[in-house]
Amino acid sequence: MPTVPAGGALPGPTGTSAAPAVVALGGGHGLSASLSALRHLTDRLTAVVTVADDGGSSGRLRRELGGLPPGDLRMALSALCDDSEWGRTWRDVLQHRFTSSGSLHQHATGNLLIATLWELLGDEVAGLDWVGRLLGARGRVLPMAAVPLDIEADVRGLVPGAPEQLTAVRGQVAVASTTGQVAAVRLVPSDPPVRPEVVEAVEAADWVVLGPGSWFTSVLPHLMVPGLAQALTRTRARTCVTLNLAVQPGETDGFSAEAHLEVLAAHAPDLVVDAVVADPVAVGDVDALTRVAEGLGAKVLLRNVSLGDGTARHDALRLAAAYRDVFGGAGW
Repeated sequence: MPTVPAGGALPGPTGTSAAPAVVALGGGHGLSASLSALRHLTDRLTAVVTVADDGGSSGRLRRELGGLPPGDLRMALSALCDDSEWGRTWRDVLQHRFTSSGSLHQHATGNLLIATLWELLGDEVAGLDWVGRLLGARGRVLPMAAVPLDIEADVRGLVPGAPEQLTAVRGQVAVASTTGQVAAVRLVPSDPPVRPEVVEAVEAADWVVLGPGSWFTSVLPHLMVPGLAQALTRTRARTCVTLNLAVQPGETDGFSAEAHLEVLAAHAPDLVVDAVVADPVAVGDVDALTRVAEGLGAKVLLRNVSLGDGTARHDALRLAAAYRDVFGGAGW
């Protein structure tokens, strides 16, 4: 097992002024993918994480304790662990799930740790910072909003014989698993407060990275929090959108690569996009994607960023190389 370094200090990130300050927005596995790549490029890294999860261990803790769902925050912290013995061990501790016949079944250790610190400290950001110090995380993790949220979507195709009729579906799990097609999403409450630490991070950033991830339930919700949306349009930081490697049934089934950008623009017409990272395998019409991206003021960087094992998962080092070229403007 790893030991605490001499003097009893926990290992922590060592930033450098030469590295860009980056804010990554998202949740779940998509945000984990971008963070796993970005931590190779900078320690000046802040993850702003969705807080709308209502399923699994997070949903149970949210309903029982009344606080923010910790699961996506836990996954972001795990992604920021480095590849040392210390980092790998604490990543595995955070991600461990219990198997039992009782109430602990499928609870994640990290969720319980985060919830414990929130109760002890009475402050979500302080609790997340303490977990980050324990892990030696290469960056900071913040909640997207100061209160737990619900996702509500208008979904087509749920009414037999009326394929265009819209049905309201509420809850992140319900929206993500719908058999219809999501037309639009909104937050409940519609004007949640944003933590000042989030606004400060966005305003101080050099780059904001949006995506990959569940487009309607993890990516777009950030643009609907008024205080965060205002910060994103006010900041001098440039914005990079990372497209998914595959469509998601229900949420984006049948979407082209450029349709993701069109939906993004429809939900956040004032957002300026500077770069779009996409894998050629996930782009059906390069010209169409380029045309829509240019309409948003963005350039497209096509790179092989997948693991290449047949799954729709990003390779951390390949994605890091793509981000490096975007941030450096390496003639792409």
